[in-house]
Amino acid sequence: MTTTTPTPHPYRVTPARVLRSEWHKLRTLRSSWITLGSAAALILAVGIVMGTTYTSDGGDSDVDTVVLVLYGTTLGTLCTVVLGILVTAGEYSTGLIRASLTAVPQRLPVLWAKAAVFATTVLGVLLTASLLTFTVAQFFLHDTDQAASLTDPGILRAVAGNAVGATLLSLVALGLGALLRSVPGAIGAFIGGVMVLPEVLTMLPYNTVETAVRYFPTQAAGVLGSATPLPDAASTGGALIALVLWAAATLIAAAALLRRRDA
Repeated sequence: MTTTTPTPHPYRVTPARVLRSEWHKLRTLRSSWITLGSAAALILAVGIVMGTTYTSDGGDSDVDTVVLVLYGTTLGTLCTVVLGILVTAGEYSTGLIRASLTAVPQRLPVLWAKAAVFATTVLGVLLTASLLTFTVAQFFLHDTDQAASLTDPGILRAVAGNAVGATLLSLVALGLGALLRSVPGAIGAFIGGVMVLPEVLTMLPYNTVETAVRYFPTQAAGVLGSATPLPDAASTGGALIALVLWAAATLIAAAALLRRRDA
């Protein structure tokens, strides 16, 4: 008697295939590239404006060079935050999430793949935009007191940190989208909880609250994008750890809900 070995199913679910599926979703949506392109264009446009209009006698010599040049990242991050919410909450609004979870019954690989593909893409776009913007802006700032080079101490770290901070903020938004399953709700939660709440808390006359606010997402991202230490702010390492923990917390909370609740 001969025995036959079962042939592996050619369409079984693997991490690589889930990643490929999520990458296909992201790259085939025109809105994804419009949003990412808008983010990069805003960073570059504001950087050029800052570079062409800056004068050494304007009273801004104490402003960090990287912060000055990459000020447009604030606007660009709003674009990537909205995209992060659409990547997760958008699928719930269209019903596409049901097809995704039917194809991947374990569910959680879908969320991890979305986060990985989104973070890698956003980081690549923002890092490229930040490096290009800094280089172009310095072409106009070379004869001012804001002249700097990527090889100067702290500059390259801050330029890269600027992109990393914005990417982690966008991951927080992606996690909120997966957690709340509503595009308007997640946008409101991000604006209220991430952007507005820290500003309100700083008005409270308590030292412990002031210390805690230093590690909120937007404040931590600001530290990563500065070449010089900010007064009364977290350290660079502490800010990075805080941002990673914020992003991880929202994704873990979303994962717990995804396992317990139907789509």
